[in-house]
Amino acid sequence: MPRSAAKAIAMISGGLDSTLAMAMVRRQGIEVKAINFYTGFCITETQRRLGRTRPDGSPPPNDALQAAAALGVDVELIDISGRGYLDVITRPRYGYGANANPCVDCRIFMMSRAREVMEREKADFIFTGEVLGQRPKSQRRDTLWIIERESRLAGRLLRPLSAKLLPMTIPEKEGLIDREQLGEISGRSRKPQIELAKQLGITDWPQPAGGCCFLTDETFGRRFHDLVGRRPDRHLDEEEVPLLATGRHFRVSEGVKLIVARNDLENLVLERFVPGRYHLEAKDVAGPVALVEGEPSPDERELASRIVARYGKGKDHSTVIVEWRYGPDVRIEHSVQPFADDAAFEGMRI
Repeated sequence: MPRSAAKAIAMISGGLDSTLAMAMVRRQGIEVKAINFYTGFCITETQRRLGRTRPDGSPPPNDALQAAAALGVDVELIDISGRGYLDVITRPRYGYGANANPCVDCRIFMMSRAREVMEREKADFIFTGEVLGQRPKSQRRDTLWIIERESRLAGRLLRPLSAKLLPMTIPEKEGLIDREQLGEISGRSRKPQIELAKQLGITDWPQPAGGCCFLTDETFGRRFHDLVGRRPDRHLDEEEVPLLATGRHFRVSEGVKLIVARNDLENLVLERFVPGRYHLEAKDVAGPVALVEGEPSPDERELASRIVARYGKGKDHSTVIVEWRYGPDVRIEHSVQPFADDAAFEGMRI
């Protein structure tokens, strides 16, 4: 049995797997401190920061806080969304997954930060909800070891759900935690986790097959690569992350991009990103706010104006006046014919 003085750091998302891992370690009498990272790419947290709400008007929940509270565990929220993390995301050593997700590099970065917390808290080990073979990029046997090694956590990183299928860790060898009470789950099926949740009395968790990272989203991934792939230094600013997740994006030309809001809330979001960009909006008829990045030619101005007019209440009018603004002094009006349908510019959509 583990000695009572053991202490562990839990990396939690609030999803089913990390919640189960936390419950498994807690039931062995081990003191647990949870940490949750804000990367800037979490869908629900970004929605909360942009003021988006659920259908009932309530803000999106913080699943990590809810999971930790349900198990009586203190949780520390850590913001890693700054320059260092963005550099990892835009120039990953181990490459991307199917979209813009550099999962191995991301996990190494997080584990390294978790190690700092472990050392600060004088904890014995770190554990996660990772499952062997569940994710093709970061949860293969070889990449699990790469992540452990590169984050300088060799032997101190426990995956409770799959522990019996993996080499023994130092806390297991030292008797800090009982290996026989740990799991041997592998693969992508969630049935074993759901059954384990019933055994542990866990009845409330987010949809188990989810994931809350924009970087795994196909549309976001296209926009991400379209943006950073055009920059020699692959630079990405923090403010550009929520912008990539907002509105309809069109690549008008190599140096010009158009972003068109889809609803009133996105109108408000785009208004926050006006500085340094052209602001477009139809006059005299209701319609979306739009932004243009780059310096468009006269033909590109007309093209962008026609797209903006297409998405407004004047889309059936013969002409619509679209006002372009840049800073306090520049105001230009374009009288254009709205596109009759989306097919005329669908090829520009990112």
